[in-house]
This record gives sequence, structure tokens and C-alpha cells, in this order.
Amino acid sequence: MNVGLFIPCYVDQFYPQVGIASLELLRKLGCKVHYPAGQSCCGQPLANSGFEKKAIPVYEHFVETFAPYDYIVAPSGSCTYHVRKHYDILPKTREVEHVREKSLDMAEFLVDVMKLDKIESHFPHKVGLHQSCHGLRGLRLASGSERVQNSFSKIRAVLDLVDEIEFVELDRKDECCGFGGTFAVNEEAISVKMGKDRIQDHKSKGAEVIVAGDMSCLMHLEGIMRRKKENIPVRHFVEILNGTQL
Repeated sequence: MNVGLFIPCYVDQFYPQVGIASLELLRKLGCKVHYPAGQSCCGQPLANSGFEKKAIPVYEHFVETFAPYDYIVAPSGSCTYHVRKHYDILPKTREVEHVREKSLDMAEFLVDVMKLDKIESHFPHKVGLHQSCHGLRGLRLASGSERVQNSFSKIRAVLDLVDEIEFVELDRKDECCGFGGTFAVNEEAISVKMGKDRIQDHKSKGAEVIVAGDMSCLMHLEGIMRRKKENIPVRHFVEILNGTQL
């Protein structure tokens, strides 16, 4: 299958190793991966700041760029959610509907499309798994505590395939980290307090690494820890699947 790899802005600018790991992992799994050089932002920052009409040309460019591929895969639940749920303001052309339907978070793609059941990777560390909000409650990558349903997590499911990994059980496993994009700018004090609470939950359970599916959340937590001179590393789950070590 032909996969168009979409790398979000903050991954491209601040965590390029996550983009590289995504490309390498998909190739290892036998996908024909394309990284269209013309790709740009999905438009989420503009829309979330109240300028969605100005984001429409960005949406249209995204559709034009990724329409040729069977699937559009991104290591980001928030960007994937935005394409799937907010591109509904575009005309319902075949290309638009295809891009919306086939845009998948990496965890969705690995579990629902690739049916991943084994991986050659080991990570001998205690891991705290942060469930990012857009993936958790938007894409339903995991069960939320407010819903009456069997517990599941697609990110946890693929990480369970990694040798020697150990998960710590958090007190509030699906609580927001406080980032929320522009929320972290407009409500700095609340955002930081929420982040500190999440970090403390991981620390108190002995997590050696904080892992998530969205680098925006991890960037927020990492920034707080750096200011507090704490050294718990953060990793995107795709890095672990691809064999990255501390």
C-alpha cells in the first residue's frame, strides 16, 4: 500500500527524530512510504486561534498533497483529528472525503490496518503512558474513564509487543497535561499547574520515561521538567517501536 507520511510542524522543527523513526518503522513493516516535499501545516493552529476561514487554503493544499495516497499516517493524534473532523467545512469532493477518511494516527494505522502483532524491539525501562486528549477522546485511541466500556489503549497495545518494557499504573491515567495548543499561551498558569500534576503522577509511580503519541504534550511536559531541573526523558511511542534507546 502507498502511505503518505505527514509530519506535523512541531515534530519537523523540534523533534525530527520522531519523523525519522516513523519513516523507518513503516518501511520495516513493508509499507511503501512517501514523504511529499510540498506538505505543510494541517491548519490546526490557525483554526484553534479563531481564524478557520484563513486556514481553508492550508486545508486545500493538504488535500491536494495527500489525496494520491492510500493512507495518510501521522505520529500525531491532534493533527489527525483536525483533518478528520474539521475539514468538513470543505466541499465534499471525492478527494476531500478520501483524505478525511484515510488520515490515521500512527497507533490506529498499526493496530487497525497493519494488525501489528509482533515487533523486534526491546526497551528495558519503566514507562508512564500519557494519553493525549485528541487521540483519547477525539479519535478514541483509548477508553476514557468517563465512559462505561472495557478498558483499552491502542498505543499500549503496540507497546506491549516490546520486550522488557514495564508500565507504571498512574492515578489519573487519562487526565490532560495542560498543553492544549494556544491554551498554554492564553492560560499559562493553569496550563503549567496541570502539567506539574501530570509529571508528579508519573514521578510518584517510578516512571523512568514518559511516553505519548503526541509530541506537543511531551514538549509541554519536557519544558516544565527542564525548568524544574528534572531529568525524566520523554519519548514518542514510535521511537520505542523503532528501537530507540535512552
